[in-house]
Amino acid sequence: MRTATARRRAIPIAAALACGLALLARVGAAADVKVVRDVAVPMRDGVVLRADVYRPDGEGRFPVLVFRTPYGKHFAEKGDGVHRKAVERGYVAVLQDVRGRYASEGHFDPYRQEGRDGYDTIEWAAAQPWSDGRVGTWGLSYPGAVQWLAAMEKPPHLVSMAPAMTFSSPRRFFYMNGIFDRSWLPWIYQYVAPDARRRLGMPVGGDAEESWRTVADEFQSFLPLRELPWLRKEAPYYFEWLAHPPEDPWWDWAELQGRYGRVSAAVLNFSGWYDDAYGVEGAATNHGGLVRARSLEARSRSHLVLGPWVHGAESTMSSRAGELDFGPRAAIDYDALVLDFHDHYLRGIANRFATEPPVRYFVMGANEWRAAREWPPPAGRVETLYLHRAGGGGIGRLEAAPALSGNATSAIRADPEQPVVDPFSDPGAHDYRALAARADVLTFETAPLADDLLVAGNIAAEIHASCDCRDFDLWVRLQDVHPDGAAYNVTSPGNDVIRASYREPQSGPRPLEAGNVYLLRLAQALTAQRFAKGHRIRVQVSASFDPHLSRNLQTGESEVASAASRPAVITLHHDAAQPSKVLLPVSAD
Repeated sequence: MRTATARRRAIPIAAALACGLALLARVGAAADVKVVRDVAVPMRDGVVLRADVYRPDGEGRFPVLVFRTPYGKHFAEKGDGVHRKAVERGYVAVLQDVRGRYASEGHFDPYRQEGRDGYDTIEWAAAQPWSDGRVGTWGLSYPGAVQWLAAMEKPPHLVSMAPAMTFSSPRRFFYMNGIFDRSWLPWIYQYVAPDARRRLGMPVGGDAEESWRTVADEFQSFLPLRELPWLRKEAPYYFEWLAHPPEDPWWDWAELQGRYGRVSAAVLNFSGWYDDAYGVEGAATNHGGLVRARSLEARSRSHLVLGPWVHGAESTMSSRAGELDFGPRAAIDYDALVLDFHDHYLRGIANRFATEPPVRYFVMGANEWRAAREWPPPAGRVETLYLHRAGGGGIGRLEAAPALSGNATSAIRADPEQPVVDPFSDPGAHDYRALAARADVLTFETAPLADDLLVAGNIAAEIHASCDCRDFDLWVRLQDVHPDGAAYNVTSPGNDVIRASYREPQSGPRPLEAGNVYLLRLAQALTAQRFAKGHRIRVQVSASFDPHLSRNLQTGESEVASAASRPAVITLHHDAAQPSKVLLPVSAD
């Protein structure tokens, strides 16, 4: 089977193109669709998953696209735009409920089961009488993650995959820089628990999204995390996640980083600047890992698209993200992009994926797309901005030269019981100017820029900090301040935070010694932003940003196992010997 697959992938591009065009001619642009529902797909352990199969209403063998979801294939039929358009282009589309969800048998254990089940589903699809043996995949978020986990199992008939807005590592998905991600609770409560209750014979209740709004505060403020009294029957896996800190090798089952050599398929990596933090970091990291793993190949067969979007395919059809409109070029046809990608790699059609550079990214502020051979794009220089204390309080300064003083510091008093709260519940760009008035937020900004400054790549920060406590979190948020004073975030929350005890993440938590100064490095906040002439660059620093991620108790104990917290004074050092700074990669163009 591997030999046959290798031979099939080696078909010259002209022959594959002829085959693809012949399929298009046979199917036609207005093809009738034949749908067979709840088709049995047997797994290696005997569990049967169910899939709906959409195929051209005619004889023949066709390339197959597979979409696997925990959210219900019956909902995907209404919400997904790819599958019927795929049939019009001459594909068979398979929409499947993952194990333990809706029509499929078995027990749902999120992500743990998807590698083997994905492999078995792909190989099943390749062997069907309506299949020509070439299989691709698509999907966003969880349906994106399942593609990566299956690809790591090396299914021989997987040719191309389009995983959008998904992760690169469980250490940056279930946790983020040592901090547990609290968004798992609303995800489970709203999207997973209702079907789990139905299977368990428990009362399902009414609208889960509406119900969540009434219980969210109680659920998300409960400590210790592992003693949450709810969801124990519906979601036992949640408590297993909490039992394993990020450095635990237990998480290696979901690790993608360092394993890209296992993946032979072409990959379309896709995310947005305001996607959930794991999504944009995941797309960039996965693309870079594939490129390095395939450095001896003529083409990496990896592509990266980063736009001004929030989480979800619907966002790609809009020019707005939060409060800002990024112009008409911000919206794209996501369905066409996915299908063009598969057309090229599954059928050999010489479209834009044959000719365009592998990286396309949207520059906010300039509101234009740019292409590059690599991500991050080459920087012409790194703009280093040093933190300077404000005279008499107020807003501090960001300057090109470090402070000359030998004892320059800025401090905040952080209380876990009174966290800094994100005033906006919806993702995207928002005006955060009001946070500068809080006593537990430090703000630093440049003078109005004399010229445009185009930043593209990974935003880094090196902060020297001390605390009269055993641990704290440090958020370092980058903002674009408009002439009217509005201060808009240029990234989504999550990649701009570090837990001080996890300053060396591979070593696990290392509590602080009160009074010692520690260098904290952040380097995973990604953006492409033109800071316009007359605008200011702002950095806001705080010890919390509720409700994003779990709270640091500042005692040295984990919030997973403890509920007791204490206020603390956190001091940033920015003198000549300890110059705290942010580093911005300035575009070479």
